Amino acid sequence: MIPTLMGYKQITRDVQASLRTIAGDRMVQRETAYYEATISKIKSVGDFMADKRIYAYVLHAFGMDDVAASKALIRKVLEGGVDDRQSLANSLADSRFKELAETFNFARYGTATTTFTRTQKGTVDRYMRTTLEESAGQTNEGVRLALYFQRKAPGLTSIYQILGDKALYKVVETALSLPSSLPAVGVEKQASIISAKLDITSLKDAAKLDKLIERFSSLWDLAQNDMSSVPALQLFQSGATSGISMDTLASIQKLSSSTR
Repeated sequence: MIPTLMGYKQITRDVQASLRTIAGDRMVQRETAYYEATISKIKSVGDFMADKRIYAYVLHAFGMDDVAASKALIRKVLEGGVDDRQSLANSLADSRFKELAETFNFARYGTATTTFTRTQKGTVDRYMRTTLEESAGQTNEGVRLALYFQRKAPGLTSIYQILGDKALYKVVETALSLPSSLPAVGVEKQASIISAKLDITSLKDAAKLDKLIERFSSLWDLAQNDMSSVPALQLFQSGATSGISMDTLASIQKLSSSTR
């Protein structure tokens, strides 16, 4: 297996080239073409829920394949929006629900919701990036975690956001050599301990973020001899794959190798 840091850098050295390869996959092309042609016709939560391909595309874009079967929950999240501080999206610890409700804010914008850039090109871009990360995880789970952390970390404003995301937490836990027993001390104590070791604002600094990811990558590889390590698939809570072809995977790997 290729070392995590090497795999991560091969992709991040030219992310756009890797994304173009993802976009060229036949399944990705087909589903994206359907999404782009159809999304502006989705005028309500009911329309969104009724179109299986739109629904699946959006949930994959937000890394929510694992909750796709929970349609009643997704409906309530979208119907409640985010304007009410007590809404379901604002109440759930999993930040993915709030991100989904903010982007597809039918509660606020009604029939105009899907006319915005964030629901059109923005969601397509999310889909491509999520698919890229997922495909990287098929050869090295650590690379997927590193790519995910690189994408999410600059936007974090609180240690609690890390605690609420299993994948983000795994990167921090590994990089900071936190004990596996730490969750037993309670959320507030956990946040205090991590805050003493990690300045959340430092993640906005590209150089400091890279340093943390490098440390994670080295320690992740060392830990892979430990059979008790939690699979990244479980960390991302994903019960489905994107269906990306093996030819596309091979193309990404070939592209990455050619940039060395």
